Amino acid sequence: MALDIERLRVLVEVAHAGSIAAAAKSMGFTASALSQQLAKLEREVGDRLVDRGPTGVRPTATGEVLIRHGERVLGALRDAEDAVRDARGLPREHLSLGTFASAGEALVPTALAAFRGAHPHVRLSLLDIEPPDGYDLVTSGDLDLLITHRYPDVPLPPVAGLVRAHLMTDPLRVVLPAGHRHAGTRRLTITALADEEWISGGPGVHNRITLDWAAREAGLSVRVAYETRDYAVTLALIGAGIGVALIPDTSLGAVDPASHAVRDLTEPIAREILLVHRPRPRPPISDMVALLERTSQKNVEPPTSADRMSTRR
Repeated sequence: MALDIERLRVLVEVAHAGSIAAAAKSMGFTASALSQQLAKLEREVGDRLVDRGPTGVRPTATGEVLIRHGERVLGALRDAEDAVRDARGLPREHLSLGTFASAGEALVPTALAAFRGAHPHVRLSLLDIEPPDGYDLVTSGDLDLLITHRYPDVPLPPVAGLVRAHLMTDPLRVVLPAGHRHAGTRRLTITALADEEWISGGPGVHNRITLDWAAREAGLSVRVAYETRDYAVTLALIGAGIGVALIPDTSLGAVDPASHAVRDLTEPIAREILLVHRPRPRPPISDMVALLERTSQKNVEPPTSADRMSTRR
């Protein structure tokens, strides 16, 4: 069996896009042309690679195996292209960065501005990616860098040959309505808030997993009365006098002290912000890595031992 690299690229693009139509648009082909290439690849493999449905495609078990290998093959090809470009003394023309919202607000603007000043010839692109997504895009080379996170008690995806480095520790802080009975307390325990109406994501959402974990560690359970994964909505509810929440420090930039009380936990909990990239990045990717590291160091205090324990892998 000899696999065609361009058909393999089609499979990976379809898997990343979630549909043949979306992949065709991003690749500049017609949907029928991509569908034909996918069908030819399935004949080469001798098995169905995707299940087609009205809302998109889902990889089969065979398809998932081939996609994982295809991502690594395409990433290696991009590495080879970069190496040849370096050998010829040609500058890199593009750098792509994926990030989730609060890290994008706290870290990315300063780093991008400094990068643009140092590398005005490099075209930058930014993609909004909610963790844990994005690792596959780094593996395939569609993303050069990924900023992601890890909440306590939430397992990390496998790195599959990638580099995953600590950028910063982002403490989770208790946010209460300004008139709350505990608003005057400097440090709070989860136990003291056990009877409150909590605001958090639904089951399986990272901040909900961490809240449930913290409650279990304290030997109790808490009631999530309002489910939202959006911290802006959470802050709006708290500002209206509704509920309490654990919110990362990087998401508290616009908090109004007249309507919100932000307090620390007696036993600190934090999420870890991470940077993912392929091994041995060359300039200008390595330059962006250094800028993000410097920016993260300026935005937070050094992690305490308790913070490190709460972000254990």
